[in-house]
Amino acid sequence: MLDVGKWPVFALLPPEELRLIRQACVFGSAANEAIYVTVNDEVFALGTNCSGCLGLGDLQSTIEPRRIDVLCGKKIVSLSYGTGPHVVIATADGEVFAWGHNGYSQLGNGTTNHGLTPALVSTNLLSKRVTEVACGSHHTIALTTDGEVFAWGYNNSGQVGSGSTANQPTPRRVSSCLQNKVVVNIACGQLCSMAVLDNGEIYGWGYNCNGQLGLGNNGNQQTPCRIAALQGVGIVQVACGYAHTLALSDEGLVYAWGANSYGQLGTGNKSNQALPTLINTDKERMVEVAACHTSHTSAAKTQSGQVLMWGQCRGQAVASPHLTHFSSTDDVFACFATPAVTWHLLSVDGDDYLTVAQSLKKEFDSPEISDLKFLVDGKCIHVHKALLKIRCEHFRALLNETDEDAIEVHQFSYLVYRAFLEYLYTDTINLPPEDAIGLLDLATFYRESRLKRLCQETIKRGISEENAITLLSAAVKYEAKDLEEFCFKFCVNHLTAVTQTQAFADMDHDLLKNFISKASRYGAFKN
Repeated sequence: MLDVGKWPVFALLPPEELRLIRQACVFGSAANEAIYVTVNDEVFALGTNCSGCLGLGDLQSTIEPRRIDVLCGKKIVSLSYGTGPHVVIATADGEVFAWGHNGYSQLGNGTTNHGLTPALVSTNLLSKRVTEVACGSHHTIALTTDGEVFAWGYNNSGQVGSGSTANQPTPRRVSSCLQNKVVVNIACGQLCSMAVLDNGEIYGWGYNCNGQLGLGNNGNQQTPCRIAALQGVGIVQVACGYAHTLALSDEGLVYAWGANSYGQLGTGNKSNQALPTLINTDKERMVEVAACHTSHTSAAKTQSGQVLMWGQCRGQAVASPHLTHFSSTDDVFACFATPAVTWHLLSVDGDDYLTVAQSLKKEFDSPEISDLKFLVDGKCIHVHKALLKIRCEHFRALLNETDEDAIEVHQFSYLVYRAFLEYLYTDTINLPPEDAIGLLDLATFYRESRLKRLCQETIKRGISEENAITLLSAAVKYEAKDLEEFCFKFCVNHLTAVTQTQAFADMDHDLLKNFISKASRYGAFKN
């Protein structure tokens, strides 16, 4: 569980109140303002209330939480803040609300009057569903379900992407190079904006004097520019610090560029980089990068759950990724960032009692009260007949026909069959992608459609140049069409490296023939 108590602004809240918190954001020049959402979807704020950023309708500071009535029940899905500060949220309905500092029209309402209460941002967004928002110091960008980006506010360096440096008073679609493209992830530095496309390309615009746009120069850009140096690298996530940028590739690699006076690029030195630089993370696959436009701190999380940090860490300059004992990148910002704000909307899981799901998970493969065991590869797996009947049609039919308390399984390996049974108890799977192929086979055999989807997602997250052909072959074999298309596109995007692997050399003749034919139609062999 993420401990929201790590942020001092919550120190005075009683334990019973802390246990109710499910989402939280800490912001402000001294991390002295916070907004949080409870398990009942009520929204509260506390802190100094600079520029009315708590959305309470006044400028009064409050050491005790006060409820923001207009936001209660709205189901916040994304939240970001500026340095004014101004605050912007997106709701589950796709609406955008903004409040706080508005000296540069960063609230998108056409004025420069500060907003003391959350107000709907409507211009050009009423027919859109916004899924993600990001704020720079005094500008805002929003991402829609259609993959469009809208921007507004301060524009002295072109960070709104309008082609000029005039401030933008209301939301305007960022077009230019992004026209007819689908954006899937956004982030803002202090004075710049970044966008990741569904094809793995990454674009940046705005302030660039520290090279934070990754273009190889230091010139500001008033419209989106593709980072050409990352051609052939599939980017899946971007995060922006004060004046530096981190990007995560589909192979779990981390690239960094921009300002580096605190070692925030993780290159081992303090030299700025105007081009993306691959960071040495000891060959560990990364699954998340983290940075915040208010600080010079960087963090990343590995596939095995380890957390690394570098950059400005409580006044120290840490120039290379440093392994921590943390379980979350959020903890890095709570304990080492200056100010100690949250880098994104924090989600908190309560653990004051065991839920039904947690109780079932605890009893999986526990012999104490089990009434059935499976024997696979000479090993036992202890389960409960009633749960298997409830969760799986295959077992309902099987166990209605037999009273045995032990069943031998020969068709699947112990690892795969145990993962399947554990899934019935937990709704999750925890396997490396190569082993998930065997579970995909089982899911297909037992007609477990949801498990089949989970296997496909696991395989997607673990794809690499080395295993891409193996995973593609499995997708074809088990008729997993979405996975097949995903693996195929990955292979095409990494074609040179994939064709040099042993798996490609050993590829089934018919599959190879179909792959070459499809890749040709896809344009993979054009000069």
